[in-house]
Amino acid sequence: MTHTSVRTVRAGLLATLVLLACAAPARPDAAGEDSWLLLTVAQGETPSATGNGTMLRCDPPRGHRHAAEACADLTRANGHIPDITPRENAICPLVYAPVTAQATGEWQGHPITYTHTFPNPCTMTAQTGTLFALDEG
Repeated sequence: MTHTSVRTVRAGLLATLVLLACAAPARPDAAGEDSWLLLTVAQGETPSATGNGTMLRCDPPRGHRHAAEACADLTRANGHIPDITPRENAICPLVYAPVTAQATGEWQGHPITYTHTFPNPCTMTAQTGTLFALDEG
């Protein structure tokens, strides 16, 4: 019969706890947190009520057909969508066919809520780049 001392059992438990603590993933700092936005575009002057949209993730870029470019635009604007640099030389028709773009999510740990109605899709793209280019194709 084998006899194990209390001291040996405690040492084994302590070693196990140390190994488990080392194996746990480290919490990322604010700069490495996942940045994500749920993006929708609705025809008209009312935001989409369906909750369906495209999930853009930026750490790493994915979930959007232009994810890398959209994330780069957001990075330059520090996650503030109105600060995205408008496209130079964009020529849009003077046609009123409103679209409402909406984004909700997080940028490096900060909440993002954005809703804006543009006079037409061309103007939306000229002002927000590929962020709201959600159509397939």
